[in-house]
Amino acid sequence: MAIPDWPVEQRPREKLLSLGAEILTDAELLAIFLRTGTRGVSAVEMANNLLQEHGCLRNLLAADQAHFCESKGLGPAKYVQLQAVIEMSRRYFDAKLQRGDEITSATVVRDYLKAKLRDYEHEVFACLFLDNRHRIIEYNEMFTGTIDGASVYTREVVKETLKHNAAALIFAHNHPSGVAEPSEADKQITQRLKEALELIDVRVLDHFVIGDEVISFAERGLL
Repeated sequence: MAIPDWPVEQRPREKLLSLGAEILTDAELLAIFLRTGTRGVSAVEMANNLLQEHGCLRNLLAADQAHFCESKGLGPAKYVQLQAVIEMSRRYFDAKLQRGDEITSATVVRDYLKAKLRDYEHEVFACLFLDNRHRIIEYNEMFTGTIDGASVYTREVVKETLKHNAAALIFAHNHPSGVAEPSEADKQITQRLKEALELIDVRVLDHFVIGDEVISFAERGLL
């Protein structure tokens, strides 16, 4: 059955308008992006097929052009549209947190760091340097690793902190696997960094692990 023949309350566009985007499933959001399906297949069914084919929405969004266009119903035009949507999302979050902005919401920081780090296929360790009023001085992706780890050097973090005259830091790194649960290595390096920065009177406010979800060390009581 074509989507226009569905009950109004079940149609993705109408659901978004009446209930908000956050209530929609990944397939429903993707169906709105696709707009139409193929002969005999609705946009929602097509979206479900694509999610099964790629494993999850995150994998679909991260697919390169060749892999993306292998899927039935997708082509260069859809790939270009999707890349534009992704880039607009990145720029939106960049605009929400800029140099000199005061951090007043953990949710904004969480969303900003997720947008920055979630789609990397390798592990990246980043620092958000703040002044004594928790205003942003600099965001810096300091260390890049492999698919399952990145070497983090305490000395370099301390040097960069002194260079920016920062009073506080927020750490973040991604888990390309999508599983955001902090590892023992994550906990150990966070403790080492915290102890080193305490020697120069700099506070560590949080460490976010970015995967399919975002886990906060502060919320977990790990700091």
